[in-house]
Amino acid sequence: MSKATLDPVNWSEFRSAAHKMLDAALDKMESAGEGRVWTPLPDGMKAALQSDLPITGISAEELCRKLEDLLPYGVGNTHPRFFGWVHGAGNPGGILAEITGAAMNANLGGRDHGAIYVEKQVLEWCRQMMGFPEDSSGLIVSGTSMATIIALKAARDQRLGFECRKKGVGRFVLVGYASAQAHSCLGRAFDLLGIGSDSLRKIPCDANFRMDLGALKKAIEKDRAQGKTPFVVIGTAGSVNVGAIDDLETLSDIAALENLWLHVDGAFGATAILSSEIRDRLAGIERADSLAFDFHKWLHVNYDAGCVLVRSGEVHLKTFSGRPEYLLEAGQGLAAGNPWPVDYGPELSRGFRALKIWTHFLEHGTDKLAQAIEENCLQASYLKKKIQDSSTLELLAPVTLNIVCFRHDSENGKNVDELNKEIVITLQEKGIAAPSTTILNGKLAIRVNITNHRTELRDLDLLVEEVEKIGSTLISNKSCKVG
Repeated sequence: MSKATLDPVNWSEFRSAAHKMLDAALDKMESAGEGRVWTPLPDGMKAALQSDLPITGISAEELCRKLEDLLPYGVGNTHPRFFGWVHGAGNPGGILAEITGAAMNANLGGRDHGAIYVEKQVLEWCRQMMGFPEDSSGLIVSGTSMATIIALKAARDQRLGFECRKKGVGRFVLVGYASAQAHSCLGRAFDLLGIGSDSLRKIPCDANFRMDLGALKKAIEKDRAQGKTPFVVIGTAGSVNVGAIDDLETLSDIAALENLWLHVDGAFGATAILSSEIRDRLAGIERADSLAFDFHKWLHVNYDAGCVLVRSGEVHLKTFSGRPEYLLEAGQGLAAGNPWPVDYGPELSRGFRALKIWTHFLEHGTDKLAQAIEENCLQASYLKKKIQDSSTLELLAPVTLNIVCFRHDSENGKNVDELNKEIVITLQEKGIAAPSTTILNGKLAIRVNITNHRTELRDLDLLVEEVEKIGSTLISNKSCKVG
């Protein structure tokens, strides 16, 4: 009986199949602006993906064919007319990093090896980029959801003196505050940390969808009067609905006055700090006690890649450190390099996410990344003007950064929401474009997020043309049916 091995029996055949797969992947990236935006997975392929557990393996060539077959059926965010949610467009250079990372197969939970130093370099770049002090700390994570959990645990543990790591929150009724436009991951973090999602106070917003700071002060005062323990206020740097940025400077002042931890959710907006034209709108972000943001959104690193920064490296370390005897630190050898990343977060098994971030910054530099961000904001302003010039479209929110919310308003009355919902579904199913929807002030909006370095003005021209055309057709068809 031959020895079991997972290495190729024939390396030459494997190498040939891998080269073909690489070409197919690069072809996919090179032609990202062509064809449909979103293509649903065919029923036959769905059925094939419900097969029994494989007992015997297949050849590398057959495996690569299966992988190549999947390439057309992503969510569509590499296409320049993918406008839904806040997905980055990816970049071809990411393929090189993923190949290298797969070959190294490094675990970045700890120990002293090259991959750890790459992550440390990336975190130092992030610290400089965001203006955090030299004794701050950070961690590369899957995204802002995980970054938020880490940051809010540090905030919780600092407020309760770190005893809660063993004893729980006890008699304390912790409460925190965020804009009503803040991301849903904040409530989930409160839930996972044992604080309870109801303990996150959703503060009303002003006409520009920024947190009402007067309402915030009243909420803090009310909670203190009721014996509750306010511990954190969360500012938003680029709300997911409209791209609004809270007044971070004043929030910093309030947090200092009220002895609250200031966390900033900068999932996509924080990286706009690279732009000299936008940076001033993010003033105060450098004063935060913690900051969460993503690389896979407006910086176009391939999924997934996020970051948490914590102003006090000492607090961050106290929040997570404590290893069992089989992971004891050492001054030299492979177990050196303390503290390890596992001392700053919940995961011991961690992939080499930092590699694709490192290569992305090296390949493009911050000037080009900033330029791509600025172009998206200019495109959003262009789209805003086209909507304002249209006789059938209505702008539903201020355009702060790169998100434009509007609707087709040719029809008055209760059916307008349904009309715009149908327009969006039609755009998606025809493969023309992929915006999303949201609700603003009780109205369903077509939400266009421009987070794509491949988007051009002609893509926005086509979007407006098709929204008007589809809307007109739907109204006409409805009128015929009524008649």
